[in-house]
Amino acid sequence: MNAIREAREDGALPAVQPVIVRAEGLTKQVSTPDHELTIVKGATFEVAAGESVAIVGASGSGKSTLLGLLAGLDVPTAGRVWIDGEELFAQDEDGRARLRGRLVGFVFQSFQLLPALTALENVMLPLELAGLADASSRASRVLGQVGLADRLGHYPRQLSGGEQQRVAVARAFATEPKLLFADEPTGNLDSATGAQVIELLFGMNRERGTTLVLVTHDEALAQRCDRRIAISAGVVEA
Repeated sequence: MNAIREAREDGALPAVQPVIVRAEGLTKQVSTPDHELTIVKGATFEVAAGESVAIVGASGSGKSTLLGLLAGLDVPTAGRVWIDGEELFAQDEDGRARLRGRLVGFVFQSFQLLPALTALENVMLPLELAGLADASSRASRVLGQVGLADRLGHYPRQLSGGEQQRVAVARAFATEPKLLFADEPTGNLDSATGAQVIELLFGMNRERGTTLVLVTHDEALAQRCDRRIAISAGVVEA
């Protein structure tokens, strides 16, 4: 794998960061009654460890599909993806799930919390799936870090939209992933609450060195990222 050279803010010599995500010729097509529709076409790019990267483009341009392919939640028609040096689609579905469990966290626009579980239990779930004995204490700690120490026993229906998204952020970071994918993480939030969630994401990116790849239509949010990957009609310009 190649490395991406990143300039340090203190003016010292640039540091070389390893590549954590690499896409090569990534293509996704779906069949319609009339023709083959290409949603993503030949995407090739790299993301360095510790970067924050915005995937931007118009509605319907293929942003969320690209993110799903990078995460292995969707299977490409052609092309390959590596995460932390492991080829994603050389593995079966179970293998991809295990890789995501070890390396990846997710934050979705629709929160994706389980309604029958409390905030604490939602955050505990990926920790328990990873076989960690201290799931409860770790989940409590990370919920405290996102300002929800007094909401551990609340169910999603008892939480505001912003609180639910903070639970989702806590769940995403609970396993201390190397890589976080976020799909329009503030799309269902008002501007003030969305700003709080974004501060959480970038704060954890800075403090833990977690690589952040997010889909957004928000230009101000995209400008906060280290760089952007633009997609238009399925064609990616990295």
